[in-house]
Amino acid sequence: MTDSDGKPHQGPAAPDGDPAYADRVYRSVPGVISGVLLLVVAAWLIGDAVVSGTGKTPYVSLAAVPVFAFPVIAYTLRPAVSAGRDRLVVRNPWRTIVAPWASVDALHAGYSVELLADGKKYQVWAVPVSLRQRKRATRGQGAGAAEHASRIGLGLGSAAKRTNPVVQGSPDPTRAWSDQVTAVLQDMAERNAGRPAAAGPVEVRWCWWVIAPTLAGLIALITVIAV
Repeated sequence: MTDSDGKPHQGPAAPDGDPAYADRVYRSVPGVISGVLLLVVAAWLIGDAVVSGTGKTPYVSLAAVPVFAFPVIAYTLRPAVSAGRDRLVVRNPWRTIVAPWASVDALHAGYSVELLADGKKYQVWAVPVSLRQRKRATRGQGAGAAEHASRIGLGLGSAAKRTNPVVQGSPDPTRAWSDQVTAVLQDMAERNAGRPAAAGPVEVRWCWWVIAPTLAGLIALITVIAV
């Protein structure tokens, strides 16, 4: 959150005397948009099948709703990363990983973003890696360096082109979005690892509100088709 002057929103002082800020939340906007569109299209198709279908079609369509809807929600709308003063919360499609900063070994952005904590590796679904953005960033950095050199010769200053979304607190806003987020989270891990409240083991919680309806819907779908 930010104030009217664009600075991060500062809340009440924390118990240790430092100002408390709202957690930073990262998620894939294209993923959310695609999830909403898929659900809208599915609702239209299933609704049409229920109203206009004959025989078992309406029942099969209704039984298929949780089998389709909950996985779509899990993979598109649910993933998010929340970074606070004491811990990192990674919300993946089927699990939630709660990692106190002291347990975080590293964050890497290769072909996917990975969290290394307590000797284990976890995928970070909410921060997808875009090779296109990386190529665009490389081109922008090259063009920015050439422009910078030419402007220096003219006595002018210039920064590298920013061709990708900028992440608040990123040390290099010209990089791909996923690389910026990874760098910010890595920096937060290093700065907060020594906090007493940031100690503790990694917790992994299964998302049963997604798993249970999906399994129940699958059983219902198989039953309706078989009967």
